Amino acid sequence: MTKTAADYAWFEDDFPDIAEAYCFTLVRGLSPTEVTARLGGRSEAPLRGVTAVVDAAFAQYDLEAGDRQLIAMVPVGDWTLLIEPNGYLGVTEEQALPASAGTSWISHFTNINALGTFLRAEDGVLRLCFDPVFPEDRWGTAPDELLGVMEQIGFHFDDDDDDDPETDLSAPAGFALAEHLTGVAVTPTLLRDTTFTCATVRIP
Repeated sequence: MTKTAADYAWFEDDFPDIAEAYCFTLVRGLSPTEVTARLGGRSEAPLRGVTAVVDAAFAQYDLEAGDRQLIAMVPVGDWTLLIEPNGYLGVTEEQALPASAGTSWISHFTNINALGTFLRAEDGVLRLCFDPVFPEDRWGTAPDELLGVMEQIGFHFDDDDDDDPETDLSAPAGFALAEHLTGVAVTPTLLRDTTFTCATVRIP
């Protein structure tokens, strides 16, 4: 059964430190070490729990004068999950498309200004990209392939009546669509209890 945006409504309440600005990416069939290599990253000390990852990411940003982004990674089934607090490398086409060579790359991002991106790449090709707040504006080689699923998940299209920002679930909908495509569920336990492999990547 496909998860909906409501199934991820807990994220903002349970993890407010990262919920305002993040990028979550899932890469099929590559280990954290391989992902780090594809992104030209530098290995860093592992960290336990997403709160420690958030703290380290902001400390790293200050230390490197904003030149490098901390990424926390963990294998989940056939995929590797990447988490970037206050980051956006996963939805940057110049990074994501080359890194998706021979595999699948699913990423979603939001920032403190409520700007967002959902990106799906397959073997270097951009299949789908859109802002979760404005899902009617989609591009890529298969922009309509997931339209029915997106409606089921709870993305609000331009003919919807519910435009109340207090009930906007566009960001949680990104988690649900990523789970639909990968089978990987992001859970509170995963975020709290995981010891993440970490790396830093230069921001282009």
